[in-house]
Amino acid sequence: MKFNSQYFRGKWDKLGGEKERVRYEQIDSFLHRWQPKSILDLGCGDGVLNRRMTYDGFTSFLGVDYAEVSVKMAQKQHFPKADFETHDLLHFTPKDIYDVIILNEAFYYIHDSERTRVLNNILSGLHENGILIVSIFREGATCWEYFKENPKLKEEAFEVVHSTVDDTYWKVGAYSQV
Repeated sequence: MKFNSQYFRGKWDKLGGEKERVRYEQIDSFLHRWQPKSILDLGCGDGVLNRRMTYDGFTSFLGVDYAEVSVKMAQKQHFPKADFETHDLLHFTPKDIYDVIILNEAFYYIHDSERTRVLNNILSGLHENGILIVSIFREGATCWEYFKENPKLKEEAFEVVHSTVDDTYWKVGAYSQV
């Protein structure tokens, strides 16, 4: 699988670099704002959010990624209160109910024809009034409509954050489930 070999070769090491710092800070800021006890991070990679976040008020954290290599890298870091599992978002339904679910740079990898179904599966694991945090690189063409126009979601916050390293930016939105 492409992502396994890319993680193995270090292609995704850049996620822990300075360029990506601002988007992780925004996600962390949203975590401080909503103070969840349980967090599901979809697209967790090798645990970079765990390394970067300062919010520590959670009691459980599950990181999920498609790349088995990245999940094994995250597991080796022994983050407190955190577990990591390999799953394909196309076939993933959360086993538990979470206060916050983070879609971390993963939604644009899902084909348009599958996005509504996948999003509904994800939302089945979110508490009523829970928060879905979505991070998407640059424009994320054809992605945001699935959140902004979804009758199950209400936009609570939306930020565009720019890298201090170059002209790169991310959009980070927070939506409550209604």
